[in-house]
Amino acid sequence: MIADCRFPVFGKYSVTAACFVSIVSGDHLIIVKAYEINQFGIDKLALTDREVPEPGPGEVLIKLRAASINYRDLMVVEGTYNPKMKLPAVPFSDGAGEVTAVGDGVTKWNVGDRVMPIFAQHWIDGDSSEEKRRSSLGAGAYWDGVLREYAVFSDEGLVRIPDHLSFEEAATLPCAALTAWNAIVVSGRVRPGEAVLTLGTGGVSVFAVQFAKIAGARVISTSSSDEKIEKLKDLGIDAAVNYRTREDWDAAVLEIVGKPGVDHVVEVGGSGTIPRSLNAVRIAGHVALIGALTGAANFNPTTVFMKAVRVQGIFVGSRTMFEDMNRAIEVSKLRPVVDRVFEFDEAREALEYMKSGSHFGKVVVRI
Repeated sequence: MIADCRFPVFGKYSVTAACFVSIVSGDHLIIVKAYEINQFGIDKLALTDREVPEPGPGEVLIKLRAASINYRDLMVVEGTYNPKMKLPAVPFSDGAGEVTAVGDGVTKWNVGDRVMPIFAQHWIDGDSSEEKRRSSLGAGAYWDGVLREYAVFSDEGLVRIPDHLSFEEAATLPCAALTAWNAIVVSGRVRPGEAVLTLGTGGVSVFAVQFAKIAGARVISTSSSDEKIEKLKDLGIDAAVNYRTREDWDAAVLEIVGKPGVDHVVEVGGSGTIPRSLNAVRIAGHVALIGALTGAANFNPTTVFMKAVRVQGIFVGSRTMFEDMNRAIEVSKLRPVVDRVFEFDEAREALEYMKSGSHFGKVVVRI
């Protein structure tokens, strides 16, 4: 049984804020908390009771300690990611916790190990596929997400937390960090001295700055806030452009680096920013296409083939990539940038804060 959920009171068990115990047919049934999407909308996100799941053969039970929010999670909760998503569903893909029980045949993990579930549970190595993509957490396809107290995962769907990171820091890694790692290291193959352009100060963009600096690159960043630009400078960026005061930020980037332009762009804006990203990148440069945060815009693909730009879509990454990234994080002692930590009963407030766009780095919910 899960000892930390049970406290003796008058010979039975007390109710706590996290869970309570009821007696069913003489057995102790442990009930814990989970957030569920029953209807779309932040205000409709429901805190519900669930039984603690039991790990089967090849499975591991995790006590989740923290979860972080990606823009995808906000879209899932609001119903814009997949309006036809099967409900009810537990949201959020990125979490961290500790092993509390293992099923038969599990030899890789022991009780007490600190772990993170991988974003796509079936993507162990190699290229992505439809089956691997559909195994992503937190969007109602294969498994529920991590905004809950306990969850069961395959023993193959976990990676170890770097020793120097807290649970809150580790919870930022499975999607945002791995996406940035894929863009910079795997797809981008960034080399020392190359110029990397990052857009904004969300989780992926901030991790991209950190990984690009580890790779020895020159980093230019854009932001709508001078205050956030100062924070980017603390991370070691070489130059920045405030796109509120310079709407032609692509021209400003070219003024900084000179022609022919930057070698790489970490493109998180989508259709609203990609024309300027393509203008800022050099001939035969690389654009890692990650997000779609901005609205519609006219996009002329002529620039792509006239400049022979390599535009690569990035969808997170495999467990092998994750393990490679963690080794780099351990060696460099990199620490994720956590903007704010909310408590478990403040999950809706955390989503509203994420929606406001005022964060720098990652927003985390402590479980």
